[in-house]
Amino acid sequence: MFTNVTNFVTFVIVFAFTFVILIYLVVTFSSLNYSEIKEFTVEGRYITFTQFQNFFRKEANRQIVSPIGKSVQKKVINKITLGSGKIKILMWSQMHGNETTTTKALFDLINYLQTNADLANYILSSVTLTIVPLLNPDGAVLFTRENANKIDLNRDALELSQPESRVLRDLYDEIEPDYCFNLHDQRTIFNVGNTEKPATLSFLAPAHDDQRNISVSRGRSMKIIGGINKALTSIIPNQMGRYDDAFNPNCVGDTFQMLGTPTILFEAGHFPLDYERERTRELMFYAIFKAISIIAESQIEEHSLDSYFEIPENNKQFFDVLISNAHLINSKYEHRLGILYKEVLNNETLLFKPFIEATGELKESFGHKYLNCENQDDLDFLKDNPKFLQLLF
Repeated sequence: MFTNVTNFVTFVIVFAFTFVILIYLVVTFSSLNYSEIKEFTVEGRYITFTQFQNFFRKEANRQIVSPIGKSVQKKVINKITLGSGKIKILMWSQMHGNETTTTKALFDLINYLQTNADLANYILSSVTLTIVPLLNPDGAVLFTRENANKIDLNRDALELSQPESRVLRDLYDEIEPDYCFNLHDQRTIFNVGNTEKPATLSFLAPAHDDQRNISVSRGRSMKIIGGINKALTSIIPNQMGRYDDAFNPNCVGDTFQMLGTPTILFEAGHFPLDYERERTRELMFYAIFKAISIIAESQIEEHSLDSYFEIPENNKQFFDVLISNAHLINSKYEHRLGILYKEVLNNETLLFKPFIEATGELKESFGHKYLNCENQDDLDFLKDNPKFLQLLF
């Protein structure tokens, strides 16, 4: 294998140096204090446009923010550029205006990468990140999934009928990214497999054809997701799921995968008692950072395709509240009630209004909260929360 002693010694030195660097990076990341990099000016589910502007105007961010287009209502869409490495990663958040968790995680990521920490500097020397933290500013203000024209931007990848869709596609064509991260929120209804575990984080390597074949780019996406799952499983065991991979070329991730760019869908879901999604935000920060690290450190091939398929698929078996024996309050309900919350914006305050989604035995359903009308404490809870009690009449 080695032609002479000098080559062998050189190999040993390089290997040892690389090994020490990687161990150092792992130790550094594991000791990261999240509270020191969290962007505390942006919290909760609803983020005002003013909060975005204030973040963009921070002294540390002025030089890395630049406009790339405007929305239907002429709001500026910005990109943030970080790093100088050869590997180019494009990521975007709030394509759906009411999905803010990954945006908050991106703010935390940006803060961390500007700390001058050794690991941050290593990442920035290896990759160039182009981040669109708010692709749909009109939808964000109204807290709606669609844009101002009531179009779902994630179903507009082929027609490119909306200005926001064209902004993203133009940016993709301009920078020709090596990887894409498509960042979203998912509803509280999702559980992991058939278990009573919420899908706090979900991932998908989008298909690139109807047969859902594994192309080179899709295979890379799968391996990165397998690496994320392996890294985070000790933090949230059994709370990561695999999203449905039905092919839809109108979806942006599927389109970019068709174009040969490894693309990953990140979905921020529910963590118990965390309707503001601050804990999920932290976990999403770790997931995004781990994905970047795998790419920057050339670790993709260390993970197998099997590691992706070992992640259970998501199901939709959760209700926000599951009420048993409701007939004790109103005889028209013979079995259980499945309650979901509807998110309603009222003067820049997000309200969670319950409504009855389903009735019946609901034997295979789970609740983030359980109420039993045979239980006095639960009855007292209903009485103290008129919005629930009103549902029963």
